[in-house]
Amino acid sequence: MKEFEQVIDRKQTRSVKWGNMEAVYGVEDASDILPMWIADMDFKAPEPVIAAMQERLDHGVFGYSYICSKCKDAVRSWLSSRHGWETENDWMLFHHGVVPAIATVIETFTKVGDNILITTPVYPPFFNVPGHQSRNIVECQLREDNGNYSIDFEAFEKSLQQDVKVFILCNPHNPAGVIWTEEELRTILRLCKQYDVLILSDEIHADIVLPGFNHIPLAKLAEEEGGKVITCVAPTKTFNLAGVQAAIMITKEEELRNALQQNAFAHGQMELNAFAASSLVSAYTECEPWLENLLEIISTNMDYVIDTLPAAVPGISIQKPHSTYLLWIDYRGTGLSEEEMMDRLLNKGRLALEPGTKYGEAGRGFLRMNVATPLAIVKEGVERFIKAMQ
Repeated sequence: MKEFEQVIDRKQTRSVKWGNMEAVYGVEDASDILPMWIADMDFKAPEPVIAAMQERLDHGVFGYSYICSKCKDAVRSWLSSRHGWETENDWMLFHHGVVPAIATVIETFTKVGDNILITTPVYPPFFNVPGHQSRNIVECQLREDNGNYSIDFEAFEKSLQQDVKVFILCNPHNPAGVIWTEEELRTILRLCKQYDVLILSDEIHADIVLPGFNHIPLAKLAEEEGGKVITCVAPTKTFNLAGVQAAIMITKEEELRNALQQNAFAHGQMELNAFAASSLVSAYTECEPWLENLLEIISTNMDYVIDTLPAAVPGISIQKPHSTYLLWIDYRGTGLSEEEMMDRLLNKGRLALEPGTKYGEAGRGFLRMNVATPLAIVKEGVERFIKAMQ
């Protein structure tokens, strides 16, 4: 698996992760800061995807593209074989990313001033996108026990009673890497059905599941439990194609699809670009072996950090997640404030991690670390963290 050992220079490639830290962290010169923050990988995309893009590039004509049945077949086959979720081609609508899809769903099914429910700590666009559309955020804080998270369903139901229109579910959860149990997912469905709340299930991390765990698509259970569900999936997180921009919104409900399609017409939204379509088909039909190797690398990298960092830095605790390539580091035992911790990491360790409050106040005392990078970089990141704490 040498392809996952290669350290690739990503500077001067317009990489947000490697080239935009001055703006994100407010530092004058980030040239020597090691970025382990935003969730994209430092690995090359799978070779079959690169070959598919090269073939499309070599054709030389890049006119308007459309989503053909081959694209939908690839998605449908992947969801069936990987997650046991049987879908139909006509359930699918394509978008340029999961975050734009979230924005579309919020705009389509709510109005200004409506309440949107999220469970915190959670992925920042769950706050930001509805907020920019002048919707109100209702926060239900997850129950946390020594870094392990679960849903407080008494609080969840009380939140739903606040005239909530949409609940945005992170499944698997980012940043904590939790795969929700079948019982938890069924309870979510029953409660949201009871209060007539549409569920938007963000399942972009569904393929990045560590050994011993299995992702359960919410919509698969909804076939028994009922309820209104729109699921967002994408090959971009799985195969490191975020800059190519492709996502799929899936719902069995024709009424919901028609409303989403009308929104697309209203915005003049075009289909995926030629490279995105080619990449999607290749990723879902040729790259499962690459993904299996990737999951081994991620698990190994996580084990290294978990075995090394808490032993070297008193007050640090890390639970190995079920999913994602992100570690949620608990530093509450150090006694440091978030401001003190970030100052040490950035200015002494020259290491960029994400502060927990980026994911809501419920994330205070935690840091998010991206370990989807060669082990040599992971080791350097750990060394820099230790240096920052000396």
